[in-house]
Amino acid sequence: MSPLVLALLAGAAVGLALGALGGGGSVLAVPALVYLLDFTPAAATTAALIIVVLTSSTALYAHARAGDVRWKAGALVAAAGLLPAAAAGAAASRLPQPLLTAAFAVVAASAAVTMLRPGRAAADAAAADGAAAGGAAAAGGAGPARAVGAGAGLGALTGLLGVGGGFLAVPALVTVVGLGMRAAVGTSLLVISANAVASLATRGATTAGIDWAVVGPFAGAAILGAWDGRRLAAKADGTLLRRAFAVALLAVAAFMLADALT
Repeated sequence: MSPLVLALLAGAAVGLALGALGGGGSVLAVPALVYLLDFTPAAATTAALIIVVLTSSTALYAHARAGDVRWKAGALVAAAGLLPAAAAGAAASRLPQPLLTAAFAVVAASAAVTMLRPGRAAADAAAADGAAAGGAAAAGGAGPARAVGAGAGLGALTGLLGVGGGFLAVPALVTVVGLGMRAAVGTSLLVISANAVASLATRGATTAGIDWAVVGPFAGAAILGAWDGRRLAAKADGTLLRRAFAVALLAVAAFMLADALT
């Protein structure tokens, strides 16, 4: 099968997961690029960041038009993650490839475990809905400090491993900032986009070697696949979709960890 066809199929799968689940789909981009399209782990994380920027920015526009982006809260969390994202992005190309693969496998497994616990997400959403409107719960006390800490951690994760981190950003915006679920999903796209751009700015060497004939179709298919994913989410059982994706992600993580250790 040609690289173009593989890129289109993999991109469609990533987009479908993103659209159906609202987060976590981009974590499939790196293993797809490594094992299907023969990218090195460092080049794959760079390419994944490009894909994340394009898909997240497109989705951000749609959520902003619907009024589901809290710009002030998102800017605070995003600003806290810019320097960590840039620093982690610069360090990623210098790390041993097996270490990068193993770290990614651990994060993918964590994402899968998070998705297998829908009860916790529902509880977080209920807690956020009971908080003061629009994230006012984070306005006093240790709220801003916790938001900055969460933003820094998300930035470092995005910069190092090339994942959007939506599976972590959404719960953080719900529990730390106090946003409702819809606003957290929309605002997370602002945080993800900013962190990915900051990381890309420090990846000059790996960006220069990107095969745009693969990355372009991959990103385009992901953007289109996300629309189908949204329609799928409206018709299918959300819990069943999330669990099926989580099981598949655990299998990918186990394979990547075994590959890194051999």
